[in-house]
Amino acid sequence: MTPDQALKEARAGELRPVYLVTGEERHLQTQVTTALRQAALAGATPGLNEDQFTAGEATVDAVLGAARTLPMFAKRRLVMVRALERWEAKGTEALEALLEYAKDPSPSTVLLLTAAKLDKRKKLTAYAFKQGFAVNCEALSRGDLPRWIAATAKERGNSIAAGVADLLAELAGPELSTVADALERVCLYVGEGETITEEAVAECVVRVRPTTVWELVGAVGKRDAGSALAALERVYDPHDRGLRLVGVLAWSARQLLRFESAMQSGARPEEAAKRAGAPPFKARELAAQVRSIPRQDLEQWLELLARVDLALKGGSKRPPKAVLEHAILSLCHQNSARPGQRQNRGA
Repeated sequence: MTPDQALKEARAGELRPVYLVTGEERHLQTQVTTALRQAALAGATPGLNEDQFTAGEATVDAVLGAARTLPMFAKRRLVMVRALERWEAKGTEALEALLEYAKDPSPSTVLLLTAAKLDKRKKLTAYAFKQGFAVNCEALSRGDLPRWIAATAKERGNSIAAGVADLLAELAGPELSTVADALERVCLYVGEGETITEEAVAECVVRVRPTTVWELVGAVGKRDAGSALAALERVYDPHDRGLRLVGVLAWSARQLLRFESAMQSGARPEEAAKRAGAPPFKARELAAQVRSIPRQDLEQWLELLARVDLALKGGSKRPPKAVLEHAILSLCHQNSARPGQRQNRGA
């Protein structure tokens, strides 16, 4: 079962007697367990029909005793057990007891079991997946993040273009809690029902104007080191050591690559801009950038920016701004790839 399916069941109030929520994506796991808990206790008197345990601190007998207790003045009771992996580490007795309960659970109890990670070969885990009560809260891939952002923004009443969702994923990912926090700030900034734009993301998340970033990209494309360093001076933020700027630059390079690929396939500039995740009115600007920066250079930019990202996260002893300046100069002096020609790949 996916987290979305579990949330749908919670909203409908159609709850199963047992849920096994696993996965290392804490934001998703919290979202699911909170929704299931609220649905299970809907209409119940607070405190009368809820028991919470931590595996290893409580016995499995105590958990099962609570699960078999009838609710008081309510339709259901909730029994929640956290950190199930602690019992897994101590052997199989507790998990096997839970398995036996899951085969014949109390219909008036929702037993909510959570763990960061469990061995899928264990009988309880295998049974949960087979019977459909396992909720898999694994981290989203980089490719899935923009779709999650767009769907979450829609739930909040805001629209967001694919390219802007991709930009937010680049800046705030990969941890979903950080992405969710950034998205909430942007939604509050633009207001309910409004569209989330690049400018809003720039204001709330990165504090770098997209126009200035494109100035930097354009200067690098023209091999104008002086203008590129001047643009870097305007957009560099010492508070994040330039990490988000690197994210914006990588996003810009990927957008240009997607635009170039669409143009090569025969798409008109406006359609190519849409495929790249940019609004159609940016087609002329993107076309000008693509004409000045060969595809091979863009691909090499991404390789260099990946190394810069690593250096800024502790892989270099040089000051962060010096790392970025060196990278910008490397990009400006980089020649288009030709057979037998060595590329400047320093970071």
